[in-house]
Amino acid sequence: MMSKSFSDLGINEQLQLGLADLQISVPTDIQEKAIPVVLSQKEDLVVLAKTGTGKTAAFGLPLLQLIDLDNTNVQTLILAPTRELGQQIYNNLVSFAASSPKITIASLCGGIPIKPQIERLKTTTHMVVATPGRLVDLMEREAISLKDLKYLVLDEADEMVSALKKDLDLIIKDIPTSRRTLLFTATMPGTIKQLVQNYMSKHVVHIEADMGTVGHQGIDHQYMVVEPIEKLEVLMHFLNSKEGERGIIFCKTKAAVNKLAKKLAINKFSSGAIHGSLAQTIRDRIMGQFREGHIDILVATDLAARGIDVKEISYVVNYHLPDTYDTYVHRSGRTARAGAKGLSLSIIQKEEVEEMPEFENELGITFKEFIKADVQSIEENNGLLWARKVFKTKPNREVSEEFKTKIKTIFHHLTKEELVEKILANYLVQTSSANTKTDSTKKHKKK
Repeated sequence: MMSKSFSDLGINEQLQLGLADLQISVPTDIQEKAIPVVLSQKEDLVVLAKTGTGKTAAFGLPLLQLIDLDNTNVQTLILAPTRELGQQIYNNLVSFAASSPKITIASLCGGIPIKPQIERLKTTTHMVVATPGRLVDLMEREAISLKDLKYLVLDEADEMVSALKKDLDLIIKDIPTSRRTLLFTATMPGTIKQLVQNYMSKHVVHIEADMGTVGHQGIDHQYMVVEPIEKLEVLMHFLNSKEGERGIIFCKTKAAVNKLAKKLAINKFSSGAIHGSLAQTIRDRIMGQFREGHIDILVATDLAARGIDVKEISYVVNYHLPDTYDTYVHRSGRTARAGAKGLSLSIIQKEEVEEMPEFENELGITFKEFIKADVQSIEENNGLLWARKVFKTKPNREVSEEFKTKIKTIFHHLTKEELVEKILANYLVQTSSANTKTDSTKKHKKK
């Protein structure tokens, strides 16, 4: 069967021009299913779709087309759980609407100054992308009126039912009941079913993206079994094998993110960390560096990584197995975007191996075992890390010239090659004696 085009789905020519510029020509499964419903039906809509399925265009295109340009009030509100995701939706909408200059869109996300947003809202705004907290703030300041709202989109609603529920309730109370609600979620926990009952009309159209084709296309799922003591070294060996490629490492907690990021920085990996407690400016700076390729590795918590849409992410590492299957899907879905290939590697301990078949059954994927590097490779890799540290060490300006001269005299007759050989041999002696020390202390401890 031939796949449909956007014009078959009812998208007008102006928006198609915007898509052509973005080199988007074939609708994804979710776009084929959702666009006609949004455009030509009146019911509320619940869409089960994971990140990376093209859902922003699935609601964005038809809602842009439904804007009434003669009405200067806010007609469409899109709520997203994090500023990163909100910003990404906003950027996508702006590029979809590039050939429709009369449509005005505002981004009202937290973490940045509110004053310019208040000023912005004094001019015509048809469509708003917001995080719940910031929107409530603007509503309380009476900077925005939603009395004429026609459409409400809740994106990644499963992220909004817990922490953001209070803000969400305040917003819902304040908007017309006649509005149409479109809810997008990656998972269907009981809390979401409750949300649908409370906030949406009795007749709801349910759409599910064909996950078989989307969620796992091009992703190679692997796991590697390690002892806790070697976890970091094994990870660093893996990262060195991926030098020059971009990846994200997921940890369960902010503390774990900080700890791992520090270790990578000490070992001179090109990396940065993002989690919820970091100031927004820092998060933005690090995300910018990652997006532009100035850093290759991002260490992140799950929530902070929502909305990271960087095309060339070639691997994702689960440094800790996620608590839920859905979190695994969200994490692994950061790689293999836009048809590329990617690796999702979970570094696990022996006792977690038995959990892998459950992941496979639940998600319909197959894990291969990634054979971890042998002792010699790890030791050689540690040697490379050591050499890189030496190379990147800044000269010590405190040392007296006299002392420096004495040191130079000792090395005076060596060629560079000989000096390198001796330093390396010395490093190897140090590490092997350090290893035997730890081995003997281990033996004592066991008694």
